[in-house]
Amino acid sequence: MKRKLTLFVFTLLFAGITVAQQEEKKPAFGITFSGFVKTDLIFDTRQTVGLRDGHFLLYPENERLDADGKDINAQASYNILSIQTRLAGNITGPNALGAKTSGYLEAEFFGNINPNINSFRLRHAWIKLNWKSTELMTGQWWHPMFLPECSPATVSFNTGAPFVVFSRNPQIKLTQSFGKFKIALTAMSQVDFMSDGPDGPNTRYIRNAVIPETNLQLQFATKNDEKGTEFMIGAGINYQVLKPRLSTTVILQPAYDTVEGGLVVHHDAVTQSFKTNTKTSAFAGNFYSKLKLKKVTLKIGGEYGENNNAYTMLGGYVVKSVTDAARNYVDYANVRSFATWLDVHTNGARWQPGILLAYGKNLGVGENVIGPYYTRGRDIDYLYRISPRLVVNAGKFRIAGEVEYTVAAYGKAVSTKGYVSDTKEIGNLRALIGVFYFF
Repeated sequence: MKRKLTLFVFTLLFAGITVAQQEEKKPAFGITFSGFVKTDLIFDTRQTVGLRDGHFLLYPENERLDADGKDINAQASYNILSIQTRLAGNITGPNALGAKTSGYLEAEFFGNINPNINSFRLRHAWIKLNWKSTELMTGQWWHPMFLPECSPATVSFNTGAPFVVFSRNPQIKLTQSFGKFKIALTAMSQVDFMSDGPDGPNTRYIRNAVIPETNLQLQFATKNDEKGTEFMIGAGINYQVLKPRLSTTVILQPAYDTVEGGLVVHHDAVTQSFKTNTKTSAFAGNFYSKLKLKKVTLKIGGEYGENNNAYTMLGGYVVKSVTDAARNYVDYANVRSFATWLDVHTNGARWQPGILLAYGKNLGVGENVIGPYYTRGRDIDYLYRISPRLVVNAGKFRIAGEVEYTVAAYGKAVSTKGYVSDTKEIGNLRALIGVFYFF
């Protein structure tokens, strides 16, 4: 009896080991969660232009003088927010079509518009198929002109905006590797980061243009894990088409009121509508490079664009002229801009001091226009930012401090060619402390 029991136990153990070995050979399937809890303590020396109760800072507000000549916007403010708290899920699964499959989900409590602050909103969601040297990604991810691996490592959630391309887009991206070289072609739409237009920020302008936004990126990267060094350099070109309006309206007779029998009678305007097919197209280009040494990392980037509005940067487009007054047909011109930045930080495990230096310039239109403008920072000639920081890590806990000094040169005049003149620098000093707990 004892011998039979021993034989039975060994049989169960052998079966269990065999099953375990078979399971190990199968690709893992499931989701692994990660993320962080973060609280930001913020103090600004004046009113600012930004998002979500000032959490996402762009630049200081212009002067707004009262009847006594005092600047109403020269008012300090503070805030304490935890809306950047984030949850991510890495998804793995069995192979498909001869490719390794993976997925990713990421969300936070930032909300997609200011009235929805504190609500859970989608940041990223994608599926990847990886062959030996080819990758196909479909889903929502960073705009190709924003490289997470080569971007400012700021404490501030703006990550360097409006000096960097800051946009997440639904997209289809095909990447082909040739050793240390990569080429990536991306087709995109818009969702949270939208172009401006006659109906305010909206995705319909790019959707009605039918042509997806297209981007081509080239990259060279090399890495030495033993020495802890890395070098990366890349550049790309971007093409975007918008259709601001489907129709125009011509007023044949304006609205008016009459008095009939002692009562006021309102008469609506008499109008005509005409279908229009006018579009506006814009090119953009970006450059970036990263050098990681054993003790320090240097990153640099720049972007020039003919219509940077949807990328959370200066620029946009404007009505150039009326081409048919009888039908109120118009054409458009782009308001150009460029920005460049440098980010340096140490690679210490505990202490990581760093600094961001950035500059952006409004390049105007270059030809006569009549307006209206659909742009960001129409009356700003240039911007610059100096932002030192100190990050302290202790296991899963992090506390980081940052001083962000941002200056906007507001102009009193904008020429018929979109150039800003007679400027005055308006500065804001933000003191920020971020407290993180990673999991």
